Amino acid sequence: MNDQEKNTQIAQETEIREEQVAPEATPEVATESAGATTATESPETTTTEGEAPQEKTKETTQETQEQQELSPDEKIQNLEATIESLKQELIRTKNELEKTTAQLQAAIAQYRNLQADFDRFRERTSKEKQELEFQVKKRVITALLPTVDNFERARSQIKPANDGEMAIHRSYQGVYKTFVEGLKQLGVSAMRAENQPFDPNYHEALLREPTNEYPEGTVIEQLTRGYMLDGVVLRHAQVKVAVPLETESAPAESQSPPEQPQEEKGEENN
Repeated sequence: MNDQEKNTQIAQETEIREEQVAPEATPEVATESAGATTATESPETTTTEGEAPQEKTKETTQETQEQQELSPDEKIQNLEATIESLKQELIRTKNELEKTTAQLQAAIAQYRNLQADFDRFRERTSKEKQELEFQVKKRVITALLPTVDNFERARSQIKPANDGEMAIHRSYQGVYKTFVEGLKQLGVSAMRAENQPFDPNYHEALLREPTNEYPEGTVIEQLTRGYMLDGVVLRHAQVKVAVPLETESAPAESQSPPEQPQEEKGEENN
């Protein structure tokens, strides 16, 4: 084999080796390429997720730059406008507060009026109830008073002649006593009229007796007992009242001719 053939063979072997080595290196290159691609895509993804905060930061930066770019007069005008807006808001809030306060005061006044009306209604109802109870009790007791009068007349007029009559008399008086005690528990009390000055608020004068033994206007005798119910007159006492004796009439005046007028006397003299 000559030198030319040897060189050709060596060249062929070298090519075969290079072809064998090339496929083994391909995965590494692919891995590196993928890593590069991922590295390239990651900043884009990060940029997309952080896009909103970056935009806000940009807006704030722009506003700050705009404020920095404003002149002092413009800044003062902006502040004055802001203050005026706050004043208007304060006025609106104050008006709403006053309106709410007025509504609250009106509601409180209405509540107090309703409470006062209810108290008056309750008081009036209580008085009406008491008055109704009093009137009913008064009518019932007034209807029973003639029975009491009959017991008192029987006690003063009946004179028991024997033990049997006395026993009956005591039995009737026991009933009378029980009856009177029941009336006392209901608030009934008897008047004491004899030897008292006549008072039309409590007494009813049926008879008048001329006498000098008692002062004028004194109750001499009680004909029918009077009664009170809870301090109110239930029935006036019927009484006899003393009046003074009639005095003798004054003597008649002596008859004398009337005096003539002065003019007539003068004419007669002439």
